[in-house]
Amino acid sequence: MAFYSAEEQTGDYLFKIVLIGDSAVGKSNLLARFARDEFYPNSKSTIGVEFQTQKIGINGKEIKAQIWDTAGQERFRAVTSAYYRGAVGALLVYDISRRQTFDSVGRWLNELHSIIKLLLFLEVQIEIWHRESSSCSGGSSK
Repeated sequence: MAFYSAEEQTGDYLFKIVLIGDSAVGKSNLLARFARDEFYPNSKSTIGVEFQTQKIGINGKEIKAQIWDTAGQERFRAVTSAYYRGAVGALLVYDISRRQTFDSVGRWLNELHSIIKLLLFLEVQIEIWHRESSSCSGGSSK
């Protein structure tokens, strides 16, 4: 069940979107980057669910995207699947550096099939990019 505050209901449109995928694929960092322009290289796994509301202006209309970041661990699956209700879409995220997260895509699709009609696929390289840029940022000595 989705609960919306009075502030969230004042926009022209409000869309609930869920981020799903295995644990540690970058869902929380994807949301942090989109909603707050932040990145946490040592972020911890989400427990349960968290959400952010982001306002977007399109053709003079205010669109509010309420993006829900769900836990990817199997032990939270029964709880987090309840948060899919009322969603108009989902971002199914996997980590291209971890093949098993891609192998789980079919399972996630089966879970969502009867609930959500629009799915977007996104390959996340955030963690890889950050590690590579961190290792190169030390400079070189001559």
